[in-house]
Amino acid sequence: MTASTLSAIDSSITRAARLAGRQRGDVTLIAVSKTQPPEAIEPLLAAGQRDFGENRVQEAAAKWPALREAYPDVTLHLIGQLQSNKADEAVALFDVIHVVDRPSLVTALARAMEKAGRRPDCFVQINIGDEEQKGGCAIAELPALLAAARDAGLPVVGLMCLPPADLAPAPYFALLAKLAREQGLAGLSMGMSADYETAVTIGATHVRVGSALFGPRA
Repeated sequence: MTASTLSAIDSSITRAARLAGRQRGDVTLIAVSKTQPPEAIEPLLAAGQRDFGENRVQEAAAKWPALREAYPDVTLHLIGQLQSNKADEAVALFDVIHVVDRPSLVTALARAMEKAGRRPDCFVQINIGDEEQKGGCAIAELPALLAAARDAGLPVVGLMCLPPADLAPAPYFALLAKLAREQGLAGLSMGMSADYETAVTIGATHVRVGSALFGPRA
C-alpha cells in the first residue's frame, strides 16, 4: 500500500464521477482500516487520506486515539454492526455511524448522544438484498425506522447498503438511491473495493475501500 495506490483510486473516483456529471468532491473515500495495524495506516495518513472506516468499536478504541494525536483532523466512520450496549463508546469515538438498523439501536444512540453532548452523523443501513445473514433494516421498515431516528434527534444524513456478493451491484445501488430520494436524504454510503466506481456513477457520496488500498486481508 503506497501513496501511489491512493492516487490511482482517487483518479478512478474522479473518472467515475465525471461520467455521471459529478465532481470528485461529491464523493468521500473511506479507507477501510479494520484489522490493519497503525504502521499500515500511517502511510495513508501521511499521503493526506483523512476518512477511515472501522468495523469494531474495541479495535478502533485500541489504535485510533494515538493516531489522532498526530492527525487530529481524521474523520472516523463506524461501518460494522453495532451492539446497543456499545453505543456510548461508539458515540465517543466515531464521527459518522453507518449502521443504524433497528429501533433499539436508535434508542441507545440517542441516549448516548444526549449524555456525551456529541452527535455523530448517521446513515440508516438497509438490508438491500433481503439476506438473512446481513444487518440492515428491511426495505418495508425504512419509513418507520427513519421516523423513529428523526424523532429521537439522530442526525440522519443518508442510507447505507451492502449488496449481495454474488450478484451485479448496480441494481441494488440504484434501488438505494431511489429509496434515499423518496425519503429526502442526500447521503449514499455504498460501493467497496470491487464496485466503488459503479457506485460513484449511480450517486454514492461515500465509498468504503479496503483491500484495493491495503491489499488482501490475511
